[in-house]
Amino acid sequence: MFKGESPFSDYVDATFLTIAGISLLVLIGLLIAMVYFLVRYSRKRNPHPTNIEGNLPLEITWTTIPLILFMGMFYMGWRGYLKEIQIPGDALPVRVTAQMWKWTFEYPNGVKADTLYVPVNAAMKLTMHSLDVNHSLFIPAFRIKEDVIPNRENKMWFRTPRIASYDIACAEFCGLQHSYMYTKVVSLDTLRFEAWYRTASVKQSKPYTPLTAQTAAADSR
Repeated sequence: MFKGESPFSDYVDATFLTIAGISLLVLIGLLIAMVYFLVRYSRKRNPHPTNIEGNLPLEITWTTIPLILFMGMFYMGWRGYLKEIQIPGDALPVRVTAQMWKWTFEYPNGVKADTLYVPVNAAMKLTMHSLDVNHSLFIPAFRIKEDVIPNRENKMWFRTPRIASYDIACAEFCGLQHSYMYTKVVSLDTLRFEAWYRTASVKQSKPYTPLTAQTAAADSR
């Protein structure tokens, strides 16, 4: 946690800890109140029960405070959701195909790979669909997950801040080999990514055009 592996991870972690902290405080408060009432209003201290008509200020208080807390948590979740759906206009497109039990990543020129290679610090837009049953593309380090289903295209985006590799899993039970439906996001520096992309294009007889603006500018000189 707190490594900032994507534009969403720190915010999701902070939201999670905030909600967990609020829940813990509520739990402790309820336990303290429960113990207090058990002792204060035990049969030994109060052999004759007293009828309570109600307390309007108290009822307003215990209604208003949870409402404020829950709306605050909803707002934090909504802000995180907006971060995930606002895809940058310069994001590099990759089509993702899910099927039992593998992932296929297709780049703009038609190059296909079973590992998602990306240039570091570049926004990536994944357009995803399934050939068979429901799947779900989950990148735990990025704190993002999106369903991949038949007859529909769902999208997600991310940006990697450092050169590293990250697990991709299927988070929707999709059959007997669901647990083996793993692959990687491999973040490379621009030159290594373009070298891989060029080599893969040649091997698969696809036209090569640099994907990253830095490489394209260098080639045009």
